[in-house]
Amino acid sequence: MLIIVALALPLAGLLLLLIRPDLDLQWQHNPTHFWLVIVVSVLAVLLGLVMGEAARKRRDVRVFLVSLAFTSSAGFLALHALATPGVLLAGPNAGFDVAMPLGLFVGSCFAAASSLPLLSPAARWLGRSQQLLRSGVLGLLLAWAVISLAGWPPLGDPDLVEAGEGWLIALGIAGMILYGIAALRYVGIYRRRSVSLVLAIVATWVLLGEAMLAVTVSSNWHLSWWEWHVLMAVAFLVAALAVRKEYRRQDSVPAAFSSLYLDSTLGRVDRERADAVKALLSHDAGIEDLSARFELSGDEAELLAHAAREIRKLDELFAPYLSTQLAARIRRNPELTELGGDTRDITVLFADLRGFTAFSEESEPGQVVEMLNEYWSLTLPVVEANGGFVDSIAGDAVLVVFNVTGDQDDHALRGCRAGLGFQEGSEEVAGRHLGWPRFRIGVNTGPAVVGNVGSEERRSFTAIGDTVNVASRLQARALPGEVLIGETTYEAARDRLTVESVGLMDLSGRANRVEVFRLREVHD
Repeated sequence: MLIIVALALPLAGLLLLLIRPDLDLQWQHNPTHFWLVIVVSVLAVLLGLVMGEAARKRRDVRVFLVSLAFTSSAGFLALHALATPGVLLAGPNAGFDVAMPLGLFVGSCFAAASSLPLLSPAARWLGRSQQLLRSGVLGLLLAWAVISLAGWPPLGDPDLVEAGEGWLIALGIAGMILYGIAALRYVGIYRRRSVSLVLAIVATWVLLGEAMLAVTVSSNWHLSWWEWHVLMAVAFLVAALAVRKEYRRQDSVPAAFSSLYLDSTLGRVDRERADAVKALLSHDAGIEDLSARFELSGDEAELLAHAAREIRKLDELFAPYLSTQLAARIRRNPELTELGGDTRDITVLFADLRGFTAFSEESEPGQVVEMLNEYWSLTLPVVEANGGFVDSIAGDAVLVVFNVTGDQDDHALRGCRAGLGFQEGSEEVAGRHLGWPRFRIGVNTGPAVVGNVGSEERRSFTAIGDTVNVASRLQARALPGEVLIGETTYEAARDRLTVESVGLMDLSGRANRVEVFRLREVHD
């Protein structure tokens, strides 16, 4: 509310001077006018150049158009300074006298354009035409200066101001409308982003719109005429202070204008930063190379390097808790973390320690953990070497799934090979520790749903279905040191297996008996 009141005060003051002409005093001081205008125009041009450089580095059309709005209005303001009699020119110059309405109008066009959505085709065209637009503004300024100094028509006409009063009023009205549109649309941007720089740009457009009104209705050297000079000075000063604040906070010129960038620019910058971090994580680039490749400041590059170090540390901490297969799969396709799953043929390996409960009762907890860790250190690498996904480890039991990603046509063979390798590793451990429990394993093949179950807050990647249940029942019927496989597993890899038929077996929870085989050998 205070900002609205502050922005409305100049307009109220101008209306008072128009209603009470006796208060609109005349004061002419040529040096004050010249230096005020020159300082303000230089400030605005520098600000426009800084914005233009940020727009170039980020390839952002909106900030580029804002920079043109500042540059064009400041450029014509500098031409207006040349109209100060007795400073650089001996007398008044009609072309320089009317330069300011045109400069503010051109600035209003760029301001309004910068506030538009700038969808892809328009943004691409503007991006390709940046040099053309910049050259057009500079060319217009140069042509206006040359024609005015040479006294060529129409700018050399001494009666230009009176003769062009109608079009000057039209420019003023159009400029006020365009600045108003820009201010309203930037209010919408501020509501989404709530950054002081955006609010400062809103204030800048409002103040320049009020200056446009004052230019149109004021008389030279009166208070109302001096008011639009002050309004422009305050407008550019507000913007400059806001940019300085953001620069001090971000410590980077391109980053200082991030609140003004188009959504497409911010998305592209995020992708580039992600690519930079990936390059660091893969040791594909150093900080200096990163700065050159992605046009980063030293602080930005160091910040990304710090982020990469933290990510690498987290990866090292959490990698042991996640299957390498699943981690690689999620990196390739992050959408796979969504709840739900796909039905596919898989092979499931269940293993647990027979006699684990009795061993736990007779041993200290530390001895139990030591025993499990020694078993897992030899057996789990064998499983993963055969492409198995370790679904879960629950104390003495492990569930392994093959073909979770749908790219293992020989998953039944892999499951059998992993089962025998698992037993060989565990037998080696058991041979060194008499009295330790031994593993029994069940392997089964068939359809199951593979995917994420749980909630948005916590989930687990697993396989669900009758195929999994049968593998669990086979493991429960196996003897220590045995690998029992189901009929479907045997049929899928029978040419490569040596088995011994156990016959039809009743499995808990199943109505029909299942033919079971004892796995003896896998032929490579």
